[in-house]
Amino acid sequence: MADGFARRNVESLAAVLSVVSIALVVGAVRGVVPVAVLPRASDSVLHAIPAVNAGISAVAIVTILAGWRWIRRGEIRKHRAAMLTTTVLFAAFLALYLYRVALVGTTPFPGPEGVYTFVYLPILAVHIGLAIVCIPLLYYALLLAGTRPVRDIYDTNHAKVGRVAASLWLISFSLGIVVYLLLYVVY
Repeated sequence: MADGFARRNVESLAAVLSVVSIALVVGAVRGVVPVAVLPRASDSVLHAIPAVNAGISAVAIVTILAGWRWIRRGEIRKHRAAMLTTTVLFAAFLALYLYRVALVGTTPFPGPEGVYTFVYLPILAVHIGLAIVCIPLLYYALLLAGTRPVRDIYDTNHAKVGRVAASLWLISFSLGIVVYLLLYVVY
């Protein structure tokens, strides 16, 4: 029965999940998450999270590209595995990011003002904007795929929405790595 409910309400579920996801991110960034309920990792672990997340982003780029290649070849199981792997990677990235932001806050840009204004902020804005736009598209594509047999997916917007979501996701992950490099490597 739950599967039938989800199948009939993909758009509504995608919307609700998107709002909840975005609220969690905004809550963590704005300091609304009660830090006292979170276990405190060591400073070395907290310091390592940005590099780990950059690595997760790089692997996610590879899994998205692999998933794209496999679906073009008709290798549905491999495509599904790649996209589910990407989703798990994204969830891990987000959990680590939110955990660190809740405990430490956001990282101020350490470079020159000109680079901050004309390079870092535009890249960060596009990265965040694409990540926000991706969320409902990803939920929608995942819910379509997860609530139907493979043969029925072809009669949905899964491929169309999935192409857009994957494209935006690739750009967002790539720009996230650039943000990491600007914050922690270059400056």
